[in-house]
Amino acid sequence: MMSNGFLRVSAAAPKIKVADCIYNREQTEKIIDQAVTMQVKLLVLPELGITGYTCGDLFLQNSLLRLAKEQVILLRDYTKGKNIVVAVGFPMEWKGGLYNLAAILFDGKVLGLVPKRAIPNYSEFYEARHFKEGMEEPVEIIFGGERVFMGTNLLFQCETIAGFTLAAEICEDLWVPCPPSTRHALAGATVMINLSASDETTGKDRYRRQLVESQSARLVCGYLYADAGEGESSTDLVFAAHHIIAENGTLLAEAVRFQNQMITADLDLERIHSERRRMKTFGAAEGVYQTIYFSIKEAREAEGFYRYVDPAPFVPSEKADRDKRCEEILSIQAMGLKKRLEHTGCNSAVIGISGGLDSTLALLVTARAFDLLGLERKQIMAVTMPCFGTTDRTYQNSIRLTERLGAKLKEVDIREAVLRHFQDIGQDPNLQDVTYENAQARERTQVLMDFANQGNSMVVGTGDMSELALGWATYNGDHMSMYGVNASVPKTLVRHLVRYYADTCQDQELSNVLLDVLDTPVSPELLPPKDGEIAQKTEDIVGPYELHDFYLYYMLRFGYTPKKICFLAEKAFEGVYQREEIVKWMKTFYRRFFSQQFKRSCLPDGPKVGSVAVSPRGDLRMPSDACVRIWMEELERME
Repeated sequence: MMSNGFLRVSAAAPKIKVADCIYNREQTEKIIDQAVTMQVKLLVLPELGITGYTCGDLFLQNSLLRLAKEQVILLRDYTKGKNIVVAVGFPMEWKGGLYNLAAILFDGKVLGLVPKRAIPNYSEFYEARHFKEGMEEPVEIIFGGERVFMGTNLLFQCETIAGFTLAAEICEDLWVPCPPSTRHALAGATVMINLSASDETTGKDRYRRQLVESQSARLVCGYLYADAGEGESSTDLVFAAHHIIAENGTLLAEAVRFQNQMITADLDLERIHSERRRMKTFGAAEGVYQTIYFSIKEAREAEGFYRYVDPAPFVPSEKADRDKRCEEILSIQAMGLKKRLEHTGCNSAVIGISGGLDSTLALLVTARAFDLLGLERKQIMAVTMPCFGTTDRTYQNSIRLTERLGAKLKEVDIREAVLRHFQDIGQDPNLQDVTYENAQARERTQVLMDFANQGNSMVVGTGDMSELALGWATYNGDHMSMYGVNASVPKTLVRHLVRYYADTCQDQELSNVLLDVLDTPVSPELLPPKDGEIAQKTEDIVGPYELHDFYLYYMLRFGYTPKKICFLAEKAFEGVYQREEIVKWMKTFYRRFFSQQFKRSCLPDGPKVGSVAVSPRGDLRMPSDACVRIWMEELERME
């Protein structure tokens, strides 16, 4: 049994012989044994796998039907004590009709029989010649000496694995306008299985994959598709064993066609439930359902992990997808600022430029917004405000960046103003404490706001979502603006947005500046440099942003516990961070996230660009005084 809400599942197709039920049962047993060895808890096999899908008029032969039923009963007995749910396909006659069925087997029992609803009778398919459409409302029958429910509307609920409720459909059921799985999901099924025999034609694999992915997304479920493969008749048709496992629109595993592979994945049942809980439009099913309960026994934790965990969940791993995402985000940011400038009647903007990543991205976005409005970039005032911690590298980069973008550069050295302020409040300038640092940030904000007042302009904020999550901003300092273009962009994505701009702009000198900004350590530059170099590195203080963004994504997007996030982080950052480091910085994350909510409660407007955001007007309705105790206690227990 998988820990942390995961369920190990497989889809496979044994090599069969058409109409040789005994051989096919024996091959199926070998697949079951292989799955048990891998600690799989759900195994799905193809449609009519006991007989073969391509039997044609042999389905009218009593000998074939009798033997098929006998082999299913033997398979039922074979599952005794194996602690695995197995779905196998076979034909069965009942009350004068022949049905294409999925038998759900577990621990020596037939949990239920699910008939195929959509019987195709076009092109190469002529199932209506043999099979009858299955009934929706379950009926009770005698099968193998036991009372068993048969019907489409069957749910199989595991009492020992939270969130594991299974439902089945067969091949064509998925290809129709209203698949049975839609009703099943609304009735509470979280894992859908499809026993299929889909013959291979050119390009069909792409469409099949899209069907499975989109259905798993639409239903917010895990979807296992097991396809017939080697051994089916090639009289006119070829089958490729194109198995697919998807979860909420994400492809987890896919078989290489024509190789009869077994594919395995670890479904995240907690993720499915989290999504459904969040989506209040997920309704209730119509129709009568029968729920069959079963219990998978406790077992040692499964070895390995059949699932890729992306260490950068906010950033697409493929370059083409990443470039597309970057272009899209830049457009969203620019269009949001464009609307605000139009609405307020502002034809100029003020932005503090430090030579760091965030202010660089904000200036790039502002320039794009001005281009969209047809305004001259000279109406953007980029203000550099050197003080005690400013290095020559960041100072020069801020100047070069402003010049290459064609904005107006304004320099205001705030050292004397801050020192005078220290005199006014009795602050020792040699005491480099939080007052020493925050006074600089608030002075800079005052300068920007006053410049905006002078020119009927708008102050464009530069802070990103990662800083907001950690509260790494001076309240009413860099925390405040009139519109924050980076408010929902995490730090790990900021880097890629700047890199994308550097790679795609036609100005080589601008590209060089952007690349040097990317190479500069992240720092607020509030403490004096050491030997001309940045002395205050943010990630040395609060921890690596790649970890914090990882925590932020899984905490807000899916509501995961610290224990589960730590488990995923260990998989994602294997060889990069030890468990001790992950837990250490997670403590920092949770402590700061809860204590700094008051800064987010009065957050300026800013465009939402992704599925996670911290705006109090949209995605995060969180009280400023919420207690972090239960999360910190869980972290303490993890040490």
